[in-house]
Amino acid sequence: MPAQPHSPPPSPTLSPAAGVALAGAALLGAGVVENGRRARAAERATPPVGRFVEVGGTRLHVLERGRGPALVLLHGNGSLIQDWLVSGLVDRAAETHRVVVVDRPGFGYSERPRSRIWTPAMQAGLIRGALHSLGVDEAVVLGHSWGAQVAIALAVQDPARVRALILESGYYFPSPRIDSLLFAPQSLPGLGDILSHTVAPVTSRLLWPRILDRLFGPAPVPARFARDFPVEMVLRPSQLRSAAAESVLLVPDAFALRPHYAALRMPVTILSGTGDRLLSHADQAVALHHHIPGSRLVAVAGAGHMLHQTAPDRVLAALSTAPCERRSPL
Repeated sequence: MPAQPHSPPPSPTLSPAAGVALAGAALLGAGVVENGRRARAAERATPPVGRFVEVGGTRLHVLERGRGPALVLLHGNGSLIQDWLVSGLVDRAAETHRVVVVDRPGFGYSERPRSRIWTPAMQAGLIRGALHSLGVDEAVVLGHSWGAQVAIALAVQDPARVRALILESGYYFPSPRIDSLLFAPQSLPGLGDILSHTVAPVTSRLLWPRILDRLFGPAPVPARFARDFPVEMVLRPSQLRSAAAESVLLVPDAFALRPHYAALRMPVTILSGTGDRLLSHADQAVALHHHIPGSRLVAVAGAGHMLHQTAPDRVLAALSTAPCERRSPL
């Protein structure tokens, strides 16, 4: 009998679950490519504006303007040097001060090595070394939001270098924070990198109007901020991962710093908006004022979290009236 022709083997077929997984992987891969492209474009559009100072193998991006007594500016979580520049505060303060603006580790163009946990104390040590390299022996230190914790840690570590503290919209006392839980996965090694390079930038772009409402409300977003702030720089995967890590550290860092408040001996000015939608004015600023003997509380009625953007005159007034003498020990 003639040989029967062999039937071709059946083509392999993907199960529905495997098909969904493959499509999801392709989508995530496309997200990595697109988010990387946008990050590189953001850096081309917003190149470094200052110079780099290396401390203990870590490079910090630092901008200096003006002459006179030193003023150090430390930005909040997720931000960068341009926040201070867009507000106009740097140029105005530089008329009377030597202004030193720092990209904190992991933000802007400053490095954030994975080998360390970047608590306020760790960051303060790095900034302390940078100030030493810059020849800043004494300065008024202004910290905004998360930067206020770093400013306090710097004052605790090196009180002789911190002539006065100005704390704007800071978080000082532990309280339940849903954002710390939400950002926990993004702060983890491995998983955090995947999320930061894929879904986090897309989600952040979609939520950006709501984020601004929380930051600035009840005040409107200033036109200059909407026009000039480099949004895509803060939506880079590396910066989003750093911001997630700081959100997770917020509560434990407040626990660590709280025992040191009453021991601060330099003049302390506490700035806060009574309408802050991120932090409680009464539970944070007012409570800190009661914990630091001799501190000065400046409450800006109805203002939100971004006082240097919406009420720069009040911030500059706090700088101009910062006492030059430290309080005597009790």
